[in-house]
Amino acid sequence: MARKNDDGAKPPRPPATTPEARENQLIAAATDLAEKQLRDGTASAQVVTHYLKLGSSREQLEQARLQGEVELQKARIDQIASAVRMEEMFTEAIKAMRSYQGEEPEIIEGEFEEDYDER
Repeated sequence: MARKNDDGAKPPRPPATTPEARENQLIAAATDLAEKQLRDGTASAQVVTHYLKLGSSREQLEQARLQGEVELQKARIDQIASAVRMEEMFTEAIKAMRSYQGEEPEIIEGEFEEDYDER
C-alpha cells in the first residue's frame, strides 16, 4: 500500500515514460478519485451509474463475448500462418520428390538458379 504524507495525501507517482503508462496513471487517478467520492457520498450520478453498470451481469457477459472474439481472431491468425507453413512444406516435399526421380528441378519464379547448382 502506498505511504501517505502527514496531510493524508499519497506521494506523487514518478512521471510516466510512455504515453500508455501516462494513460494508465490517469486512469488509476480517476479510479482513486471515484472511489473516494463513492466512499464520501459525494459521487455524481454518472459515477455511480458507471460503476453499477460495470458490476452488472450484462457487462460481464459483454466482456466475456469480447474476450471470446479476441481469442477467435488469434486462432484465425494462427490458422492462416499454419496454412502458409504447410504450403511451404508441400512445395519443398514436391521439389525433393522430383529431385529423387532424377528430374531437373523446376525453377519457380522468385527462386534463384544458384539454389539448384548445389544438387
